Amino acid sequence: MKKILPYFLILFSFLATAQKKEKDKSLPKGNDAFAEKKYADAEADYRISQSKFPKKAVASYNLGNSIYRQKQVAEAKNQFAKAIKEAKTKTEKHRAFHNLGNCLFTEKEYGGAVEAYKNALRSNPNDEETRYNFALAKEYLKNNPPKSEDDKNKNKDKNKDEKEKEKKDQNKDNKDNKDKDKDKNEDKKDGKNDKDNKDNKENNQGKPKPQPGGISKERLQNLLDAVQNEEKKVQDKVNKEKVRANPSKPEKDW
Repeated sequence: MKKILPYFLILFSFLATAQKKEKDKSLPKGNDAFAEKKYADAEADYRISQSKFPKKAVASYNLGNSIYRQKQVAEAKNQFAKAIKEAKTKTEKHRAFHNLGNCLFTEKEYGGAVEAYKNALRSNPNDEETRYNFALAKEYLKNNPPKSEDDKNKNKDKNKDEKEKEKKDQNKDNKDNKDKDKDKNEDKKDGKNDKDNKDNKENNQGKPKPQPGGISKERLQNLLDAVQNEEKKVQDKVNKEKVRANPSKPEKDW
């Protein structure tokens, strides 16, 4: 089977004639940037063109091309769909449907790709690239049939059961770990209490008990005096610095 890539080229040629009719400066600028593979710059110009001429298929089509080149397939698909809606000629419809088919094929939506290529051939039944892509999409669709609703529901139920089982197992593991930690903490706590009681008993027997009353008045007064002296030193130093920083200046008597 031939490779798919050579036949999935963006169709672009009809835009050169369209830009003359529209008299839009942004469109030819975008075309030049696209030709130079500056797809982000081309996108910016095409968006300007689209905003000025919202009912023209050419701006949406070109915008889709530039976005497709930046591998933003889902967004490009929307622009091609818009170009199809705005298309006035068979040529415009053919190219827009062809590129829409490319996007759908890339997303593995083979059924949608078959329909898009089929619509493209209705507008131009002689295009060999579209015909090849149409046949290829049908082959892929045959080998990858879409899942029925029953299959989807079965997979959904299976995934749900697996998630519930995984959640139960996780909860069980968490409970077991919690119980183990609790037992360990209880054992550790009991051992610690026994040790503390033993140490307290030994300490009480071997050391004199502290006398009530706390700090003496004389020591407290000495501490207060020391703190006040330190605060006074700091304040004096600050005042001295203020005098240095702000020397007095006599006002001039005008």
